[in-house]
This record gives sequence, structure tokens and C-alpha cells, in this order.
Amino acid sequence: MKKARMFPFERNRYFYGKLLTVRDFESEQKYFNDKRRLLNRLLFGSGVVAGMQVVAVDDKTVTVEMGVAIDYLGREIVVSAPVTLKLSMIDGFTNNEYKKNVYLYVAYDEKGREPVHSVGNSSVRGEETSEYNRFLESYRLYVKEEAPSPLSFEHGGLMEDIVTLYQDNDVRVTQRMPKYANPGDVVDVTLIVEKTLQTPRVSLAFEYAADGFDALGKEGNSVRFLEPGDKQDTEYRLSYSVKVQDRPGTIGRLTLNPGATELYVGDNRIPLDQTVSHSVDIITQPVAERILKDWYERSLDQAAEGYGDQNVCLAKIGLLQLGPTYMIEQVERVPFDEYIPNASLMHRVSRNGRTAASNRFYAESQAYDLDFGSKPELDVVYHPERNAFDFKLGIPKPQTIKDEISTGTVDIPLEKQDKSGLRFFSRGKRNYVTEEIMHGLGEGQVTVVVGLEEIPDPNAPVGSGGAKVYFGASDVFKDTEYEAVLPNITFGTLIYPEKGCFRIGMKLSGGTEAILLRVRWWAFKKLEDGSNIVVSGISEALNEAAATAE
Repeated sequence: MKKARMFPFERNRYFYGKLLTVRDFESEQKYFNDKRRLLNRLLFGSGVVAGMQVVAVDDKTVTVEMGVAIDYLGREIVVSAPVTLKLSMIDGFTNNEYKKNVYLYVAYDEKGREPVHSVGNSSVRGEETSEYNRFLESYRLYVKEEAPSPLSFEHGGLMEDIVTLYQDNDVRVTQRMPKYANPGDVVDVTLIVEKTLQTPRVSLAFEYAADGFDALGKEGNSVRFLEPGDKQDTEYRLSYSVKVQDRPGTIGRLTLNPGATELYVGDNRIPLDQTVSHSVDIITQPVAERILKDWYERSLDQAAEGYGDQNVCLAKIGLLQLGPTYMIEQVERVPFDEYIPNASLMHRVSRNGRTAASNRFYAESQAYDLDFGSKPELDVVYHPERNAFDFKLGIPKPQTIKDEISTGTVDIPLEKQDKSGLRFFSRGKRNYVTEEIMHGLGEGQVTVVVGLEEIPDPNAPVGSGGAKVYFGASDVFKDTEYEAVLPNITFGTLIYPEKGCFRIGMKLSGGTEAILLRVRWWAFKKLEDGSNIVVSGISEALNEAAATAE
């Protein structure tokens, strides 16, 4: 089948006495082949059906196992027996630098078999001629040393918007994000860095401008990638998330300006000379329905022949330079996921609920401690490929208090004495007992601690700055810069456990010029378990973090 076009179909019509020629027999074969291949192409797609694993036998040799594939024109490719070849002997391998990734492809190929004498041709030409008696539907293995464009795959441009930030012989940096999104969706943007094994470490930092999207995460609109120093991979992926704004019917754009982008390969900074931008349609229609709509609205020519020049990639082979030669470092099978799944298997997997349903989400969470008094933190990343949310929650540590506490003040006016000019308590002169004070901790035993509060300015409001509180004997600070202007007072407390209140008793050791004494008290009630306080703190942190995320 030399031509890609497989339609319209024309079938032989037989009748008695019909003269059958080569054209009729060829038409008979072409009719059935073309129809089967068209259905293969449209119903099943292209890729590996079974087998065809690529295995490195030694440093320079690979084996392709038995298997079946369907190419982009619907033709069946059958590898009927394992084939072992030196990489340098495969068509297309001209790698003199020995530092690249090479890509092994399989293609459909017809080969003539069984040459026989052609009686008809010899009568016409006069000399003996031969023709092949059979065609062997075979295959051809070949190597490409350049990575295929992500848009060269049929489904790539249908579901994702793919842009290339930079590409040369050793490094390619691309970025992908969904082509369609609904308002309010959290979508992943995936940065892909592909490199050869010998290329120095790659680092990339940029800031993006978003129109129709809100940045998520601590870094805002900044993205940084640094190749790990302890790895030797040829591909790295970094994902960050954006939230789609409520702007249905518009096109969202995510733009990377070369002036705000820094790309380093080793110590060399690579200049970027063009602005790249993603375009995402913000739609109210379910994304899956819109993708299927685009798929079904393809023309027949595009559906049947649009990728006719593309073949199935079986492996990406990483090569490592060893002096003047090379060795196979690693083999990645079917690197672009060109597989054809079995329909009955997919049905059973779907029925058993092992695939992510569109209306079911999964959550993965991780909590970490923050210092007491810090604001709670919430970072959410959505992974659409598995319908999963990744929550990272920072919770401030609770106070290490196992008691309930309440506090308050009591102001006690002093009465001036006529003879001495000094002031004492208005009743009982040197002794004073307050009225019942409700501590607010309910019934039960409490501990009350009492101190004398000093306010420099008598007219200052309660709780104003500059106040000091003295516990115990204040005369221990005498003759120091912290000496109190208040008299030395002895305190006592009387607790009423069943009434939930207490009294404060005071004894004044001498007179004072102050007209008002302010007594500060703290009431402590021991809890059987302090977990209520901790749970309450976590609940408040969660509520505040959720409000921040909204």
C-alpha cells in the first residue's frame, strides 16, 4: 500500500465470463486491506499492542522482543521473533559525539519474497525476467538522534497547550498546561527539562505573567528549577499550579518574558530571545466533552492521514561517552506512551473503580509545626491526572499550658488620715477584705495568685503602658532602680469552691500617699487533660487557614 489514502472503497464485481487480470486481484487485496486499516486507525489508534520490549543486551547492543503494533495508518506491524542488533548497525545511527539520547522506531515495511520466472514478461522483453511471488508484511527498525516534537503526537495538541522555552542539541525545555479549563479549576503547569547525560547541571528561574489565572503556593508567580546534584537522569519534571479565574468565554494566558527568565547550563547563562505564552480556553462546558467534540469534528482526511509520516517510538536510549566510543547507559521503553489498551481490560478496570472517576477526588495531606503565635499556612496543589489534592498545612504550636486561666483587677480606694497625712484602708485601717470575686472558671478548686499593680500616672486608664506588678514582698527592691512607690502589702486569699468565687485579704504594713491601690489577680484551675486546649488551637488554625485559602 504505497499511497496513504485508503478511501473511497471500490469492490470487485464478479460475473460469469469475466476476464480477471492483475488489476482485479490487486483491487481485491486493496479493498480488504484498506478497509481494515482504516478501522484500525480510527477505532484503535496507533502504538504498541503487545510485546516489543527493548532490552539492552550489553553496552552496545539491544534486543527488540516479539510483539505487535499498529502504525499511524492502521497497518499492523508484527515482530515475529526477537531481533538483536548492535546500535551502530541500525539505520540512522551516526552519533559521532556519543553523548546523545537516541530514539528507536519501528515502521511498517513490505518486502518481496520468492522470486520466480515471469512468463509474460519474458515473452514481451525477450530476456528472462523474475518477479516476486509474495509480499512479506514486515517491519523496519531505525534510529533518530533528535527528540520528536511534543506536537508530533496525535493527542498532544488536542489536550494540552505545549510551548518550547529553549532547545539545542543537548537540552530541550518545554512547558505544558491543559488546553481547556473551567472557572475555579486548579490546573497544573508542567515544566519538562530534557538533557543528555553529559550535559552539565541545568537550572532555570522565571516569573510568569498571568491573565485569567491566580498563582498558588508560597512562591507566587516565581518558578525555580535546579537539577539535583545526586541524580543522573535525562528528564526532569516540575509542576506548579494556578487557579482559573471566573471568566468563562475568555482566553487565559500564561506568559514567560525572556527578560525575567534565567537559564543556566553549568556556569553558562543561555540567553532567551523570544516570549512564550500559553493560551487556555476558559469554558463552562466539561473539559472532557470539549476535547471529544474537537476529536469528532476532525475531517476524515485529518483523522485517517493526519499523522501518516509518524512511526511508533519503541525506546529512548541514553548513551554515555567512554573516551572515543560509547556505552548504553539506560533504556526507557515507549517513552511517549504510544500504547493501544485492550478494550475489555479497560472496561473491567473502569468497572472495578480502579481509574479516577471525574466526580471523585482524593486528598493527600501533610502537616508541619509553626512557632506559637505564627499565622497558620495552607498550600494546596491539584494533580488533574489523578484527581488528587495535595494539602500542606502549617499549624502554630499551642501554648504548653495545662490549666484554665482567668484574670482581673480590683481597685481599692484609700482613706486619708487627719493627723499623719498618710492613707490607710477605708475600713479596718490596716486590714482589708474584698467582696466576693467571681473568677469565671466554674465550681471546683482553684489557685489564686495576687500581685500589686503600680501605675505611674494615677489618671492613666486601666491597662495603660508603664504598669508594673509586684508579687510577694515589694520591699526587696528597696534602694534599687526598681523600688516600688507602693507600700508593702501582705496578701491572702479565701476560696469558695462550691460558689466559684473568692475573696482577697490584705494587710498594709504602713501608711502610703497613694489614693488608690490596684490589685491584679490570676485564677488557675487544673484540667484533667489538656487536650481540649490543643484541639481548640488546631481547630482555630484550620478555620483561619481555610479562610486564607479562599
